[in-house]
Amino acid sequence: MSFAEIRGLSKSFGNNVVLDRLNLDINKGGVIAIIGPSGTGKSTLLRCLNLLETPEEGVFTIEGESYDLTDKSGKRKVELRQKTEMVFQQFNLFRQKNALENVMEGLVVVKDYDKKTAAQIAELHLEKVGMLGWKNHYPQHLSGGQQQRVAIARALAMEPKLLLMDEPTSALDPELVGEVLKTIRQTAQEGNTILLVTHEMNFVKQVATHVVFLENGKIVEQGTPRDIFERPASQRLKEFLVQIDMFNNLEYLI
Repeated sequence: MSFAEIRGLSKSFGNNVVLDRLNLDINKGGVIAIIGPSGTGKSTLLRCLNLLETPEEGVFTIEGESYDLTDKSGKRKVELRQKTEMVFQQFNLFRQKNALENVMEGLVVVKDYDKKTAAQIAELHLEKVGMLGWKNHYPQHLSGGQQQRVAIARALAMEPKLLLMDEPTSALDPELVGEVLKTIRQTAQEGNTILLVTHEMNFVKQVATHVVFLENGKIVEQGTPRDIFERPASQRLKEFLVQIDMFNNLEYLI
């Protein structure tokens, strides 16, 4: 059995089927990158695993514990969210709390640590992402890249079994993307299991252990980065990669 398994995950918005009986295995310590066209269900997949969205069907098993993702009961939702911390596109930091307090929040409220212990753990994780020197700064006084690194520290401090990252660089100016990608690379090297939605294809090639190409709610193709980028089997994946290359070349010319 894999470290984690998704089975029969289906989600619709009205008549629009976003995820269609999706199955996926996740290996411990792996970096699984979800790629594909916009609007094809990538972010919805992560949100279902964290129960920010409730699917019509789906079972998520992590370390032998199975969760019916249609179950809205509070206890199971809390249990699953403690195992699957989310890093969002827009950082989602508390504006009225400084960096240290943002990282402490879950430790105090969810894990019931005393404030002294929570602060020690928070400082450790802020140091890991290079943000300890900004621990007393509020989000409005931090760059987008700095805010995202605080958000990553906040997620890691909760010691999740699976880290969900939803386009963590999409809201950043280009010059700030590198610092966040460096932090994610370091997080992966420390053995964290990561499910990552991203359009940063060069980063996927370098860091991912497994790549999933998703379209119309289905997995069209999956494999190692070499399989996906050098030996694509499906015509649709080949077309997608050509479009990505064209966009990157145009961006370079501009």
